[in-house]
Amino acid sequence: MAISPFMAAINQLCDEKGLSKDTIIETIEAAIAAAYRKDYAEQNQIIKAKMDPETGEAKFWQVFDVIEEVEDLGSQKTLDEALKISKKAKVGEQVEIELKPHSEFGRIAAQTAKQVITQRIREAERDMLFAEFKEKEAQLINGTIQQIESGNVIVDLGKINGIMPPSEQISNEKYYSGQRIKVYVKAVEETSRGPKILISRTDAGLVQGLFENEVPEVAAGSVEIKGIAREAGARSKVAVWTAQEGLDPIGSCVGQRGTRIQSVLAELPEEKIDIVLWDGDEKQYISNALSPAKIDQVKLNKGEQRAQVFVPEDQLSLAIGTGGQNVRLASKLTGWSLDIEKSKSKTETEEKKDDLDIKEDESAPKEIKEKVKKTKTTKTKKSTKKDK
Repeated sequence: MAISPFMAAINQLCDEKGLSKDTIIETIEAAIAAAYRKDYAEQNQIIKAKMDPETGEAKFWQVFDVIEEVEDLGSQKTLDEALKISKKAKVGEQVEIELKPHSEFGRIAAQTAKQVITQRIREAERDMLFAEFKEKEAQLINGTIQQIESGNVIVDLGKINGIMPPSEQISNEKYYSGQRIKVYVKAVEETSRGPKILISRTDAGLVQGLFENEVPEVAAGSVEIKGIAREAGARSKVAVWTAQEGLDPIGSCVGQRGTRIQSVLAELPEEKIDIVLWDGDEKQYISNALSPAKIDQVKLNKGEQRAQVFVPEDQLSLAIGTGGQNVRLASKLTGWSLDIEKSKSKTETEEKKDDLDIKEDESAPKEIKEKVKKTKTTKTKKSTKKDK
């Protein structure tokens, strides 16, 4: 069956705007109803149009709200009046009277119809874009930088532009027009001018999205990312875990010969990423989070959500990190305030324990107590000379 010129025009409009045929037809019906009211009815009347999509012919109805007390004769009827039109009429519903069809409209009516079509199609496009990108919220997408305006980076996301404000930009990254980048969709808001897409390069979700793209086990859910602590452009800590026996979650994220982690780092060239093992034991989790430092002991104060972490002297600077970065990220990752302290040496601990044992042992011979006292005094003098 041949398609009428009218339907061909509708199909073309659907292809150009990416809208459904039903949406376009509803828009045209609203437009010709507005044109009919302009030329053949009163402005307060409610006119409805129904169009045959094959022939383009339209029928028109005047719609009345059924209420108890009429305030507007042009759009309202009482129940008694409505029952004369339809036996099924009820208060709170509507009744319709079919009107004489007209196919010719004046210039002003045609212009009104055009405005309605333009406005409705624009609104439909906005709704469609909002729904499409709302589904992409909290996801990673590709884009091309279009321009940099007042510090904001405008990124072309295909059908719409996203805005990356300075607070969502990595400070040590350079951005330029035409650059292809991956961005994290942080928020999608509906405004009078259409959807507003807030995108980010600093959000922890960007790191998670990269791992989901590069590590099949993470995408499938067999390896779970339990937490991410990030200082964008500098360093991130990622806690991973799996319930699957025989599967190494850290090894899965690193990949054979580090291929997977290298693909992630290629997108964040100035950033280091530590992958640590999540643990249900809070002490062990804190120890893991402070990697690569080796931890001797962890003491928890659950009331204050604070932990004392004891590390060997040679691991102290490693545990704290440059500018306190390592302990700061570990604290953010675990949710505990961490106090790093130097562990007491084994020799000092043993000497104190021996002295305490002798003092508490009243049966110890007098000459042994004197010997311990002299030894302690000699060590003190040597220590004093060394300090000088």
